Amino acid sequence: MKTAILAIPLALVMSSALAQAPQPGGKFGFVHTERILRDSAPAVRAQKQIEGEFQKRDRELAGIADQLKRMQEDLEKNGMTLSESQRRTKEREFGDLNREFQRKQREFREDLNQRRNQELARVVEQANSVIRQIAEQEKFDIIFQEMPAYVSPRIDITDKVIKALEGKPPSK
Repeated sequence: MKTAILAIPLALVMSSALAQAPQPGGKFGFVHTERILRDSAPAVRAQKQIEGEFQKRDRELAGIADQLKRMQEDLEKNGMTLSESQRRTKEREFGDLNREFQRKQREFREDLNQRRNQELARVVEQANSVIRQIAEQEKFDIIFQEMPAYVSPRIDITDKVIKALEGKPPSK
């Protein structure tokens, strides 16, 4: 009797799950997120904007790197002819500038990564909106975004998403 009582709820759960399962022949799609983040117009614009924002700091770091190189070459070339105190002073100046360079370089990388992540998050948000629109318009049951081992070109809708992000109507 206990088995029959337990079997009824289990049968109800199973029939409910089967009723909600996707029907065979559903429409599937796939999007290469990496291509969108690399090739779409919003991603390209974001990259150019970031490059413009960080160009001045990048040139400053390159200038400090050149200065450090010249200082090191000078120390190697003239280190033996300098007095002990002059050599120590130049080594200390080199060390101070090198530490400043390392600090600025680390801050630059952190700021650049933070800005890049902000901009890429915006592109992903736009892409997800476009993907939802395409899914609704073309009646997709599911669209995958992670990189599988193989994707048939028949279900790859990445080009449609990129065109939609560029403001062009996607081809069906």
